[in-house]
Amino acid sequence: MAGARWDIQEFVHRSIGSWRSQRSVHHLAFAHFEAVTSQITVTAVSPQDARVQELCQVHGISSDRVVSPFVMTWEGQSDWDGEISQGESLLVPVPTASYRGKLLRDKGYAETMPAIGEYYLTEDNTFVLVTLYDRAAAEEKIWFINDNVRCRVSLIKTSGGSGVVTASFSSEIKQKS
Repeated sequence: MAGARWDIQEFVHRSIGSWRSQRSVHHLAFAHFEAVTSQITVTAVSPQDARVQELCQVHGISSDRVVSPFVMTWEGQSDWDGEISQGESLLVPVPTASYRGKLLRDKGYAETMPAIGEYYLTEDNTFVLVTLYDRAAAEEKIWFINDNVRCRVSLIKTSGGSGVVTASFSSEIKQKS
């Protein structure tokens, strides 16, 4: 979307709400394609929330640096196994400059453990997040087509970052309240 460059507060503000997601996942190691339909809800939480305070303590970061923390919940179904998966993750942005910072997570994307990633927002307002884990690295890009449609690309790479294990593309449509 054209216009002024966003900071993390604007990006989170535009993300708040309920989204219907259609994701195409390519599992390169298995030479397998998967389609996943999900409902994703992004909800703002207070920087004073006990969960935010605890996550900051885990990562040794002062909670007064936190901006626009949120909880993301999801429920989705895959055509691969028909299983319904669901989950919830607390995400806590900690800006280090105007358009970049750290993103604390109580559960990681590639590994289900507390994680800390590095984010930045590009001049065209694409949110880019890179998270290094023990056995993998995740790179995610999210951009808005308009206020009600956004796209997401995710890569799961080997821990050294030289090989791609999984690649996915999601289109997400905001649901009217």
